[in-house]
Amino acid sequence: MNSSTLIFAILFLTLLSYWYGMHRAIKVAGGVTKVKKLVSLPRQYGLLTSLWCGVPALITLLIWSFAEASVIEWFLVSRLPQEIQGLSSSDLSLYLNDIKIMAKSTDLIGQVDASNPKLAASLHMQQLTANAAWLKSSLIFLVCLTGAIFIASKYNVQFQARVAIEKIILRILVACSGIAILTTLGIVLSVLFESVHFFSAVPPWEFLFGTEWSPQTAMRSDQVASSGAFGAVPLFAGTLLITFIAMMMAVPVGLMTAIYLSQYASERLRVFAKPMLEILAGIPTVVYGFFAALTVAPFIRDLGESIGLSVASESALAAGLVMGVMIIPFVSSLSDDAINAVPKELKEGSLGMGATLSETIKHVLLPAALPGIVGAILLAVSRAIGETMIVVMAAGMAANLTANPLDSVTTVTVQIVALLTGDQEFDSPKTLAAFALGLMLFVTTLALNVIALKVVRKYREQYD
Repeated sequence: MNSSTLIFAILFLTLLSYWYGMHRAIKVAGGVTKVKKLVSLPRQYGLLTSLWCGVPALITLLIWSFAEASVIEWFLVSRLPQEIQGLSSSDLSLYLNDIKIMAKSTDLIGQVDASNPKLAASLHMQQLTANAAWLKSSLIFLVCLTGAIFIASKYNVQFQARVAIEKIILRILVACSGIAILTTLGIVLSVLFESVHFFSAVPPWEFLFGTEWSPQTAMRSDQVASSGAFGAVPLFAGTLLITFIAMMMAVPVGLMTAIYLSQYASERLRVFAKPMLEILAGIPTVVYGFFAALTVAPFIRDLGESIGLSVASESALAAGLVMGVMIIPFVSSLSDDAINAVPKELKEGSLGMGATLSETIKHVLLPAALPGIVGAILLAVSRAIGETMIVVMAAGMAANLTANPLDSVTTVTVQIVALLTGDQEFDSPKTLAAFALGLMLFVTTLALNVIALKVVRKYREQYD
């Protein structure tokens, strides 16, 4: 069986074990009329049985899926001739890849040729794969049955199934939290490790303070552009420029929209307007990119030319405006929720003291909701910094160091995509520069989070 089929089989056995655990608990109690003797409900015994049946089986399947390919490859290599085992790692990898292709695409029954070691190895790999599938299925079924029977054998009228279930769920939650932490740590370490390789070839001060970005490198020293320029200041400047334009569009509009919907709009209008506004967040970014490139950018260029300004066909202003429209829902929806979460007593007390609604919003609601509003703005900034498609289609890919929003610029994320597109060598400064740019994005986001946490903590202390 393949993994998908086994997952459905595990789910089916889990349902059966639920029924089995319930009936086992009823039998231990002495019948349906005596289930009150049990310290837990029969369905809790059934749920505990299903957990002991399904969770170990899924863990076993996960471990097997990770280890199966390596184990099969080890057995396969051990049967190859000595001269083939002595090949370099890259040559051996290519040789094994040919064997895997032959094993998947060819019916090798009756085609064994002693003079063709690849053909024999392909047949051996087919046999190993078939045996592994059989062993995997048998092991999974054995784990399911053993787990269900083992826990059911411990049932008695004093067995606390509910406590056991809570312990298992707690361990599952801890494991999920650990996976999230380890995943984050792995991402950071992988980016940091590759960035160290990059900075060993390119000085950090050149990367951080250089004003020319041209990462194209040649394969031979006598070719043009044999040594690239890795000054990332134009990328940082372009990212900040487009993000600033987007936030100047999104924050006022989003915040004013949130205030209107939460304080002034009727309930009928609010029920209709808020979902319509949030639809903007579900539009694919490539659609925004088309809109920016085909509608907004030509409009800005024609408008600028009509008043004597020189506007590039791809400009930071066009990308920033459209990006601002895209992130308005992040600001408005989260700010609306933050304002509505302010205790009504604060608003009613202010109005009762004679303040107008606008004064109450300015001096009471907004300061009290500031932690949520800061979180919304931070999320919007992170979304703007990480946007790629709109910038590619509306602002271009030219690394220009300029503060003019009418010029063409590029951002860090666009260059990361450009550097990692296609076949690349991961030992050249050109490719490793993408990891250095990613590290800078991580540091920037971390700094924004620290600043936001300080602001949130300061105002939360005042209104708790």
